[in-house]
Amino acid sequence: MESRSLSLCFFSFLIVCSIYIEGKEWCVAQTHASEERLIQFMNDKCLYIDCRPITWGGSCYEPNTVQNHASYAIDLNFRVNGECDPSFATIAVTDPSFRSCVYP
Repeated sequence: MESRSLSLCFFSFLIVCSIYIEGKEWCVAQTHASEERLIQFMNDKCLYIDCRPITWGGSCYEPNTVQNHASYAIDLNFRVNGECDPSFATIAVTDPSFRSCVYP
């Protein structure tokens, strides 16, 4: 019985590790990041990445907050350029997608 528990525990560990290894992480805005800095980021990066989902009528427009829009833009930039600036962003291991807003 002990061997069976150990095997199950090891198998569970492998599943968790494989999810992490497969890149299941997102880069999102820190909750305490200044709105000015987040707006500046979006103004700079949305010239080069596709921010249409966070514009009016887009799938990620609602809720219409700087924090939510910036999180989407930050994660998209993370996907495209591999950048997650720790001065205003953080890595998340939980999918931030909600309703019709699907993060890449």
